[in-house]
Amino acid sequence: MRNEERDRFDALLEGVLQDLPGAVHAVLEEAPLIVTDEPSPELLEELVEIEGMDLDPGDPSELAGLHTGVAITDRSLEAAGELPSSVQVFRLGVIAAAGGWDSPDADERVAEQIRITILHEIGHEMGLDEDELDELGYG
Repeated sequence: MRNEERDRFDALLEGVLQDLPGAVHAVLEEAPLIVTDEPSPELLEELVEIEGMDLDPGDPSELAGLHTGVAITDRSLEAAGELPSSVQVFRLGVIAAAGGWDSPDADERVAEQIRITILHEIGHEMGLDEDELDELGYG
């Protein structure tokens, strides 16, 4: 990814974050937001082999976001000392899901996909599954 594209994406991300309600920011204090260009090949392989996700491990643009860790609804006292949850956003996957940079409304589409991706992954932090997120419009 070129620096110009990364800067463009990150500026849109900052705008999206500013518009999100305080409750979302509170969740992101506990499950930090990590933004990278793309998932590693090892992560994609793990998601396919261990988690059974329907992804092409050779195409990092298929994954826009990922929640790692234990959802709030599944935590227990025995889990004390485990690594905290995190919300990951992958620039290439978000851009691909939004249709790329070529359309006249690309910035709006990418910003909306950033918002959807963040809220989708926060939904997992709150214990929602894929079907529940689809029903809410964050699929």
